[in-house]
Amino acid sequence: MINLNLHQHLKVFSGNANPTLAQEICWYLDVPLGRADVGRFPNGEIRVRIEESVRGCDVFVIQPTSPPANDNLMELLIMIDALSRASAKRITAVIPFYGYAKQDRKTKGREPISAKLVANLLVTAGANRVLTMDLHAGQIQGFFDIPVDNLAAQSLLARYFASKNLQNLVVVSPDVGGTARARNFANRLQVDLAVIDKHRPNYAQVEIMNIIGDVRDKTVIIVDDLIDTAGTLVEGAEALLKKGGAKEVYACATHPVFSGQAVEKIANSPIKEVVVTNTIDVSKKISETSSSKIKVLSVAPIFAEAIKRIHGELSISELFV
Repeated sequence: MINLNLHQHLKVFSGNANPTLAQEICWYLDVPLGRADVGRFPNGEIRVRIEESVRGCDVFVIQPTSPPANDNLMELLIMIDALSRASAKRITAVIPFYGYAKQDRKTKGREPISAKLVANLLVTAGANRVLTMDLHAGQIQGFFDIPVDNLAAQSLLARYFASKNLQNLVVVSPDVGGTARARNFANRLQVDLAVIDKHRPNYAQVEIMNIIGDVRDKTVIIVDDLIDTAGTLVEGAEALLKKGGAKEVYACATHPVFSGQAVEKIANSPIKEVVVTNTIDVSKKISETSSSKIKVLSVAPIFAEAIKRIHGELSISELFV
């Protein structure tokens, strides 16, 4: 960690998507969270008022565009517009989870590229820089004509599993597309890699076809960037145990989207533990179901360090690995 004296021109604000993470980042930075009134008018429209001067300041707005994605995205856009009109010198959109990232290309005719549209909206609103983590598709960085820093949570997750001293390990990618991510994780732990070969008849269905690699009698860690409905994760875990003969299954992912009955599926699954980060606030979902299988690690120190370095005009490349 670097030592940097943060002066009064650094300001950090938060929308309503994950204020707990924003407060924790401010604690690491040793700066107060900026005062902003972000609410709703009686008709449901978003109301924003920045309640302190930001003129000439280097401003960071922390707001994952997690579900409800449309509300959180609009909050972020309106906050950026308000800060821009209040004469902030530079505005960095800190988006721990970038919503619409799965829609990064056309797979059929007459489909949008929504991830690009979101990028255009952020720039039009007045963002000068974007700071995010583990984009679902790395090429989204190219959708912007402003700097985009894509941080990584793999070192944090890998250190956690290394501390557990699990024996006879193998890392598994839940699909062929995630092989590079899983291989990087396997290299960190210095263990072998396996891949689940799956077929998706439609966006809501998954069929496990084959398991490529040896998982028999081994402890398996499934590695992904996000967990949405948890259907693919649970089916993959069951296939590894029944088809592959794995001894036990763990899982980790950066972003706990946890749509629908995801937490309940995990709680009732054969997975020993699911490790995620707090890029998305899932504290209420976890407490409501009393799931002891879900472990949440904080990415606040990583984001705080990145903000320090951006503000101080220092390199942050070592935080990308």
